[in-house]
Amino acid sequence: MRASLIAHSADAVAIPVHAVDRDGTPATLQGLGARAEAFAMASGFDGTAGQLLLVPGAEGALEAVLFGVAKAADPGFAFGDLARKLPGGDFRLQIAGEAQEEAALAFALGSYRFERYRKPSGRSAPRLMVGEGVDLERVGLILDGMALARDLVNTPASDLGPAELCEAALRLFDDRGGRVRVIEGEALLAEGFPMVHAVGRASSRAPRLLDATWGEEGHPRVTLVGKGVVFDTGGLDIKPSSAMALMKKDMGGAAAVLALASMIMAAGLPVRLRVIVPAVENAISGASFRPGDVLSSRKGLTVEIGNTDAEGRLILADALALADEEEPEILIDMATLTGAARVALGPDLPPFYTDDEAFAAELAEHATAVRDPLWRLPLWRPYESYLESRIADINHINTSGAGFAGSITAALFLSRFVEKARVWAHFDIYGWNPADRPGRPLGGEAQAARALFSLLAARYPKG
Repeated sequence: MRASLIAHSADAVAIPVHAVDRDGTPATLQGLGARAEAFAMASGFDGTAGQLLLVPGAEGALEAVLFGVAKAADPGFAFGDLARKLPGGDFRLQIAGEAQEEAALAFALGSYRFERYRKPSGRSAPRLMVGEGVDLERVGLILDGMALARDLVNTPASDLGPAELCEAALRLFDDRGGRVRVIEGEALLAEGFPMVHAVGRASSRAPRLLDATWGEEGHPRVTLVGKGVVFDTGGLDIKPSSAMALMKKDMGGAAAVLALASMIMAAGLPVRLRVIVPAVENAISGASFRPGDVLSSRKGLTVEIGNTDAEGRLILADALALADEEEPEILIDMATLTGAARVALGPDLPPFYTDDEAFAAELAEHATAVRDPLWRLPLWRPYESYLESRIADINHINTSGAGFAGSITAALFLSRFVEKARVWAHFDIYGWNPADRPGRPLGGEAQAARALFSLLAARYPKG
């Protein structure tokens, strides 16, 4: 994050930022004085959402900022645009209450830049002074988690292979006193992860499975599983180049669970956290798994391969089977799994699946409250017939020939590998912002992480 948040100080000098809508603009301008009112009129400022006006004082220095929002009483994430538009300096928002904390979070999220491969711009970043009612520690741990995920997703596969993805998780858990185990290469077969091995064996970069834990053993078990396909060629069912362009983001599920894990550990939630990430590259070589192959799985089910470009659900299945063995209270998996989810709901609204009505309702409330949108889709059991195989226990893709319900059938496939978890939920995320929006710059995104953290922090409050 480039822009920073600073605590309120009575002695500090900070330029006020007024959030105004079109109805409230005249009154705000009147309060600022005739000079500001005339300047706004000459500049054509009328409070339209997204408009920014830098109001000079009598000596020409910046005296105030006016920022147009749709509704001044509930600006939402609109302040996510401010960090890109303001000059360097210290500013303070002229809003109060809970809206100020949300505005501060949006401001900082919107200031994110991925600059690993670029020369520094040299531009001074703005700083935002927040009031005493803002929990800067909570805001900061959310920002840290989101920045971690965004950095991971934005890093190209040339610099982020299975090893590097696991190393990022290792650093995260080491910093918090957690424990990490990584199973690599042929050891995956010996330890019962044949589908993780099959998907990753064609790459020169060995497949891995990361298993990390944190927290006291006696606390409620919360387990997160993230799809870690660092690049997806599609395998022998190779993708066209246009579909391969963004495949560095196919580890977005792993990035999102690491973001959530970062928030949980930083907040010190009283849970026994476990994170499992199967990390592979779906490459092409003589060792590639093939359409028509039958793979064994950790669960004991045999899986007929209908398409090698549906590899994510294979590695998740082995990881979910491992997670399910210890009967966690909550089991979450997150994956950039299907294009069908994007067709149904678009890139900004990830679907989630669960049979637990109470969990679904609770999550929907938290997603709305923190403006991290989600939408529940059904685990429609009649569609399980689409996964029938004539030679194995199950096919991993829809074999009906119609191509219907791609996201639902993927979720149904995964559900066959979960039996003991008290609550299981699957998130079919996009993991990417295709355009700049307030608080959500173009690039990698940890969708659903903030909503899930809000839910878990409410369910398991710290002491």
